[in-house]
Amino acid sequence: MTVSAPRWDLTNVYPSLDSKQFKSAIKKYKTMLDELEAFFKKAVKADSKTDPKKLGKVLGEAVNRFNDLFELGGTIGPFIYSYITTDSRNKEAMRTLSEFEQMNVQTSMLNTRFIAWAGKLGKAAIKKAVKTNPAAKAHEFILLEAAEQSKYLMSETEEALAAELTLSGGNAFGKLQGTVTSQMTVDFEMDGKMQKMPMPALINLRSHPDEATRRRGYEAENKAWEGVQETLAACLNGVKGETLVLDKKRGREDSIHASIDAARMDRATLEAMLGAMKDSFPMFRRYFKHKAKLIGKEQLAWWDVSAPLGKTDKVYSWEEARDFIVDNFNKFSPELGAFARRAFDNNWIDGEQREGKRGGAFCMGLDGVKESRILANFDGSFDQVSTLAHELGHAFHNECAFTADKTPLQQQTPMTLAETASIMCETIATEAALEQTTDPQEVLSILEAQMNNASQVVVDIYSRYLFEKEVFERRAKSELSAEEINDIMERAQKATYGDGLDAKYLQKYMWTWKPHYYSAGFSFYNYPYAFGLLFATGLYAIYQKRGAEFVPAYKELLASTGEATAADLADKFGINIRTKKFWADSLAIIGKRADRFCKL
Repeated sequence: MTVSAPRWDLTNVYPSLDSKQFKSAIKKYKTMLDELEAFFKKAVKADSKTDPKKLGKVLGEAVNRFNDLFELGGTIGPFIYSYITTDSRNKEAMRTLSEFEQMNVQTSMLNTRFIAWAGKLGKAAIKKAVKTNPAAKAHEFILLEAAEQSKYLMSETEEALAAELTLSGGNAFGKLQGTVTSQMTVDFEMDGKMQKMPMPALINLRSHPDEATRRRGYEAENKAWEGVQETLAACLNGVKGETLVLDKKRGREDSIHASIDAARMDRATLEAMLGAMKDSFPMFRRYFKHKAKLIGKEQLAWWDVSAPLGKTDKVYSWEEARDFIVDNFNKFSPELGAFARRAFDNNWIDGEQREGKRGGAFCMGLDGVKESRILANFDGSFDQVSTLAHELGHAFHNECAFTADKTPLQQQTPMTLAETASIMCETIATEAALEQTTDPQEVLSILEAQMNNASQVVVDIYSRYLFEKEVFERRAKSELSAEEINDIMERAQKATYGDGLDAKYLQKYMWTWKPHYYSAGFSFYNYPYAFGLLFATGLYAIYQKRGAEFVPAYKELLASTGEATAADLADKFGINIRTKKFWADSLAIIGKRADRFCKL
């Protein structure tokens, strides 16, 4: 579907990439880096024997300087990225990004030096020192975490070399994957006309109401991926190869160790969650089989997984999507509704589908102006309305931190908790849609959308976890061919979808277009989504019991997600995430939706 949607506006941040204001910001950033470098040459002389008051002052100045640097960098970076993600052919933006990344090698090295210094100081000295300085005390959790993570650093020289080499290694491979996939177009016949279709639009055909169109889209997509699979296999090998070398040199136990620490969770929590997810597969397979029955098939093929059911002729205009979201956010909290209205009114969202623009959706914060920007590929479907609600949840998460005057260091939220507000807002939208219709066909359509989303976040995410785990294990021995990677993907899907899908028609090329696999700095960009869905589902159940009184505590939680472990934050709501029971209880809520769906 082609639906009119706006482009985002960032002119209140900087007028353009070649403006005096932007160039001045770049110059200031470089000056701040050099000043921080000079500060550290003196600061690192302080050690565990330094007077606590003196050490507290040095720690306070260190966090203040880092916060100032990250606030500016957290404005410059997203501004450049706004050009890269919406027009991958913009050479000026690509050059500017490369220059900024070169500067950020110094940022990375300073951050590494800071973590190493915190480790040398030790937790005991830090705890004493922060009591003497308000700025240091406000960042006690971050300082103690840095001291703990210092155990996994190479030497300063090695870390500096790694930071420089990744620009032409893992980072370069990640950019290549983004460029290749965003610039791909496919000649595809729609409505009797042959047209060049960008890959995001082709991928969106997975939810087209006509099976023949979905199947043609699937076949066209696979043919296109086959043509670039060798290039993308090289990218994946490069990213994972670099990560394996660095993890080993840094003393990590395995490929998932750094991911768990970054998520601020432990293996007991991960195993409890994964165990509950695996136990839920029969429920999801029952859903898949009933969906197949409703569309007149014995089993679903891959191109049927996102097939809409029920009343599918509803196409939302941009204005209708906006009003639906704002109205229903208002019912949860007037503050949330007003925030969404501001995002729409001020063109914070780039919703238009177009060539050269990256697929999917994301939200990024702009620290300098305390705002967010959202990228989407809006096609008028309820699925895309739900996606907008999801991304606005991320933006509201940022807003809660901004209004609570949290510093950039305090806002560094792990992926697990970063999905809390987004999935909560998505749930608000889908539950509202269910409540507001009595038409059985519309109910079927919305329930299907809910169950489809849950199946992707539980079943498909588990397959991606299995896939990445095996890729790491086998990449440690040798490079993998595109055929081998395809095989790993297909077997992972068979292990999770089981007899819920037709094994002859899976999606072995899922790894090609998902940017999550191509980040050398963040592996296993998958299970945190499941954490987010199930954690937010549990929180939504609490909201249903408590009503309006839940909202202040919820906002406080969102503002604090960068200042505590996942387990400690969950404990404030009486939730124990280290036990399978919590995760199973959340999945049971989804199970009730499956029961309702299977009766239709």
